[in-house]
Amino acid sequence: MTTRYSSDHEWIRMEGDVAVIGITDYAQEQLGDVVYVELPDPGRKVKPGDDAAVVESVKAASEVYAPVSGEVVEVNAALADNPALVNEDPAGAGWFLKVRLSNPSEIEALMDEAAYKAFVADL
Repeated sequence: MTTRYSSDHEWIRMEGDVAVIGITDYAQEQLGDVVYVELPDPGRKVKPGDDAAVVESVKAASEVYAPVSGEVVEVNAALADNPALVNEDPAGAGWFLKVRLSNPSEIEALMDEAAYKAFVADL
């Protein structure tokens, strides 16, 4: 499946029945150098709009919101030792969490890449 995007600048990509979630390149650029990431505990249930993680940069602290409902099944432990991965590879190695979806149809409400690029262009 392709990557989808939220209006809060999270991306989501399906790997089987699990969604990998991170922040977009636009979001990491706005934050600046990321110095700390607080991740949820596996087993935590989230729904769209819930605070799923916190990212702190030299400029600000910001919440990472869950774009979908489900249970956190894994977090990116590498971010604890190297939060700069969020800046270096936001759409890859800098992912935040993996969620087993409770309502897969929620993904359809998120933007595709073209819609997200248009959304960012208007900011």
